Amino acid sequence: MGEEKGEVKEVSRLELMKHASKTDCWMSIDGKVYDVTKFLVEHPGGEDIMVDSSGRDATREFEDVGHSGDARSMLSGMLVGTLREDTPEEKEELDRLAKEGKVSASANSSSPFAMALKLLFPVIIIALAYVVRKYTS
Repeated sequence: MGEEKGEVKEVSRLELMKHASKTDCWMSIDGKVYDVTKFLVEHPGGEDIMVDSSGRDATREFEDVGHSGDARSMLSGMLVGTLREDTPEEKEELDRLAKEGKVSASANSSSPFAMALKLLFPVIIIALAYVVRKYTS
């Protein structure tokens, strides 16, 4: 990818965000950045699911699906580099973009409330299913 062998490119979240289309599709998984553009048409789940997760950290989506060892090994051929920490200037720019609605606030930070809600949602659904089953049987 233009890097000398052995050299690892560091990618900022702002740079990653620039690659979020069907013709230029990057995503971060476990702190590593991958260019998955050429794989879009081959992806068993379809290209739209990947484009929807592009330009940002897609670790949760990748792990939630339960990809095979083969899928994980394919990533090494698509490696661009590693996702680095934001500089103070980049954090300010991400905050500005979030305020303008150009990037979701969750892409910029993870509030404790949002994290708790994500964890509690499945529990609420299971409890609701239990109540419905108990009172409709």
